[in-house]
Amino acid sequence: MAIDNGMDLLSERAVLMRKSLQKSQTITDNVVSILGSFDSRLSALETAMRPTQIRTHAIRKAHENIDKTLKSAEVILSQFDLLRQAETKVLKGPHEDLEGYLDAIAQLRKIIRYFSSNKSFKSSDGALNHANSLLAKAQSKLEEEFKQLLASYSKAVEPDRLFDGLPNALRPSADGDGGKMPHGHHNDDSETGAYTLPILIPTRVLPLLHDLAQQMVQAGHQQQLLQIYRETRSFVLEESLRKLGVEKLSKEDVQRMQWEVLEAKIGNWIHFMRIAVKLLFAGERQVCDQIFRGFDSLSDQCFAEVTMSSVSMLLSFGDAIARSKRSPEKLFVLLDMYEIMRELHTEVESIFKGKACLEIRDSATGLTKRLAQTAQETFGDFEEAVEKDATKTAVLDGTVHPLTSYVINYVKFLFDYQTTLKQLFLEFGNGDDSNSQLASVTMRIMQALQNNLDGKSKQYKDPALTHLFLMNNIHYMVRSVRRSEAKDLLGDDWVQRHRRIVQQHANQYKRIAWTKILQSSSAQGLTSSGGGSVEGGNSSGVSRGLLKERFKMFNMQFDELHQRQSQWTVPDTELRESLRLAVAEVLLPAYRSFLKRFGPLVESGKNPQKYIKYTAEDLERLLGELFEGKSMNEPRR
Repeated sequence: MAIDNGMDLLSERAVLMRKSLQKSQTITDNVVSILGSFDSRLSALETAMRPTQIRTHAIRKAHENIDKTLKSAEVILSQFDLLRQAETKVLKGPHEDLEGYLDAIAQLRKIIRYFSSNKSFKSSDGALNHANSLLAKAQSKLEEEFKQLLASYSKAVEPDRLFDGLPNALRPSADGDGGKMPHGHHNDDSETGAYTLPILIPTRVLPLLHDLAQQMVQAGHQQQLLQIYRETRSFVLEESLRKLGVEKLSKEDVQRMQWEVLEAKIGNWIHFMRIAVKLLFAGERQVCDQIFRGFDSLSDQCFAEVTMSSVSMLLSFGDAIARSKRSPEKLFVLLDMYEIMRELHTEVESIFKGKACLEIRDSATGLTKRLAQTAQETFGDFEEAVEKDATKTAVLDGTVHPLTSYVINYVKFLFDYQTTLKQLFLEFGNGDDSNSQLASVTMRIMQALQNNLDGKSKQYKDPALTHLFLMNNIHYMVRSVRRSEAKDLLGDDWVQRHRRIVQQHANQYKRIAWTKILQSSSAQGLTSSGGGSVEGGNSSGVSRGLLKERFKMFNMQFDELHQRQSQWTVPDTELRESLRLAVAEVLLPAYRSFLKRFGPLVESGKNPQKYIKYTAEDLERLLGELFEGKSMNEPRR
């Protein structure tokens, strides 16, 4: 019973559920039907709206195109406006407003680039041609402005302005000699003082010239720029040198000149070189570098072309001297010229830098080497010339020969240049120490002089004068060496050896000149062979007649010696006194002894004053007159 009830209940529920499901299906079918109806309507609406959407999109696109076109037109119009503004400035020219003019050129270049890349509209070609024409006109005016500006501020530098840039020691004197340049060899370092570069172009103008040059380079007008700068500045440099006194002289001109004139010109040339390199060329390099800043190769080329003619004018004179006929007096000026070229070497290398200036650097180096070579050859010529000197200059009084004083002074001057000479020996030597080379050359010159003097001494007929001449000359050599730097180089051995030579010649002179008179004042040969009686026991056996003859012989010999040797000369006071003393030391004791022993015998006879002419004191006084170089007509003191 209970089970049946349960089954009934389940059946009822199942029926209810079926009905519910059927009802839901009906609702679903109705909803699907409604939605299908909506889809059809929406599709119809979309179809109806499509033309409207298309028209709206087209309108929007048209607006966008209009905006773009308006903007393009605006840009194009602005370019035309800028072109008109640039044209106004170009036509006005750069003189009044260079900065604005340069801005206009820059703007023209931008306009040209714009029209070159936008050729789609009709007027682009016309605008482009107009802009190019304006740019060409602007560049031409710019070139003319550069030329006028450079020329108006390029003036030759007056000598006084250049002198003001020199250290005080190198400035010309102003004591009424017309501004004479300082001459002579400098062993001090005065030339290393401060140099002040002259202002060749005002500082305020240089930036303007730089901007103009930059524009010309950008326009591809380097050659025009180079030509303008070269023609303007090279003339100014040459004119500055001419005002200073620089001349263009050939080798033939140099050969025709008198030595005094040429020597003065060489001295001036040395100072001109220093002024040109350290002031003029250094100043020009500074100007060049500032105008062509940023264009190094162009700067070097401009500088080389501007200075080439001026450098050539200076170096050609030095070259003419180096190639001219060699002579001893030229050695020192050659050394001066060599010194200045070596002094300026560093400046030449730095100022004339770059490949474009290579030829100028090589020319300067070549001149330095030629001067060194010629100086060395002249030095060698001098040694040979001293030994072979055949001048017939007569030195009748036996004094110092002009050749001796010339050679000694020459050697003294050489020692003023010993640093330079040592440099020459290093360049052309065989690796030996430069000090020993200088000592060796000096000794050879001294020996060459001695050899020549030996030859000249043989011209004297009186052998005593031969030795006096050699004594004087070698003593002069020794004394000069002892008082100069040559002593340190030649050494004490050389000095002592030649002092002994001087003494040897003095002894030889004394022996040859005074031996005979000493024999006349000796007792030798006075004993009478007949053994006749004479007064005075101490003089027993002496012939009065022979004694008188002996006194007469002594007087005659002394008179002759005094007359001749008082005309001879010993120029050195100390040597002269010592030689007189040496003669007196042998003559006076001998004469006193002779007079004391034999004088009374003569005095006791007739006319003793006829035979006894001199007292010992007379002789001493007269010996004091020897070697004074008196003329024959001068009376005795």
